[in-house]
Amino acid sequence: MTMGNGAFMTCSALYFTKVIGFTPARLGLGLSIAGLVGLLAGVPLGHLADRRGPRETAAALVALNGIAAGGYLFVDSFAPFVLVACAFVVLERGGRAALQATLAAVLQGTDLVRTRAYLRSVNNAGIAAGSLFAGIAIQIGTDNAFRVVLILDALSFLVSALLLMTLPRTAPAPAAAPGEPRLAVLRDRPFAVITLISVVLSLYAVLLEIVLPLWIVSHTTAPRWLVTVLFLVNTASVVSFQVRITKKVDTLPLAIGAFRRSGVALLLCCVLFALSSTGTAVTAGLLLVLGGAVHVYGEMVLSAAAWVVSYELAPPDKQGQYQGFFFTGYAASVMIAPVLLTSLLIRYGTPGWFVLGGAFLLSALAMGPVVRWAARTRPQYFGSSSVPSAPLKGVS
Repeated sequence: MTMGNGAFMTCSALYFTKVIGFTPARLGLGLSIAGLVGLLAGVPLGHLADRRGPRETAAALVALNGIAAGGYLFVDSFAPFVLVACAFVVLERGGRAALQATLAAVLQGTDLVRTRAYLRSVNNAGIAAGSLFAGIAIQIGTDNAFRVVLILDALSFLVSALLLMTLPRTAPAPAAAPGEPRLAVLRDRPFAVITLISVVLSLYAVLLEIVLPLWIVSHTTAPRWLVTVLFLVNTASVVSFQVRITKKVDTLPLAIGAFRRSGVALLLCCVLFALSSTGTAVTAGLLLVLGGAVHVYGEMVLSAAAWVVSYELAPPDKQGQYQGFFFTGYAASVMIAPVLLTSLLIRYGTPGWFVLGGAFLLSALAMGPVVRWAARTRPQYFGSSSVPSAPLKGVS
């Protein structure tokens, strides 16, 4: 599935503008509408996974996601495109929540978080391979070449759905007790604050894809091909080191420390990117590569901490809706980040990087007390680690 997605993401903009004939503004509007529609889809569909069985729900949603991906082949105007895009995003968000609930049902503790790390490494490798395949289609440049990519993307979802059904069957969660809200996560204020903070921290996700290419071209003397180098550094690092880093973050106290380290790393990478606007092309290039390395370290540590917190603080019978809600923070961040960060960083330049770096650090530091608050508000703590109310010693 990730290989198909990597191929589709690489050439989708060209397909919709060159083959279908949308203007970039029209394409952006349609995708923004789909993003808004799908923003909260993970919560009800995650709840459905809890009640109907996460494995079966995940497989069904992933298969339907493949059908939606195939629907792009039949789009010939704006209205059908918006409908298909909305269906695709809603099913993707729901499928992701159901998949995380499935993992939580069949794995426990450190095995669960480490499996997420393995999957992220595999995902990045698959996306990279898919991007290379899409490059061949782009080089061929014909309409049919792009359609082949779409077909393979759709088929990859269907294959993934079949693979999901090979996992152990997971029993549905029992019905809610009388008086208990169906979507309990919407009333969990500490978890909502954690998700809100994650919106700020998740801004890191668009730096590499959107901001840095524009920054390199408009604010530095570095060569443009350095964008490719930064992508390779990021992908290779995640594939090589995500599992290793995650093994060291497997309890809530360690996750709180990892949040702090990620905040420092993301602040430092912002400083390095800001400084790349000065000096020669060689100096700018070195600062950008160093900043990219620090950025991906912060990204990996942040991911490990977020996985622990999202799983440990979720009730076992409500993993679907909790994972769906937590991912909403990331989805909201990715939706607002292009406009917010291009304005802050490209328009205002170096000062904007320092503002963003400060926001990363403050948000990461805020996670500690909020995570402790969340643990204290549980009738019983659902995780496997104790969380002291005082500042943790020996955790950096």
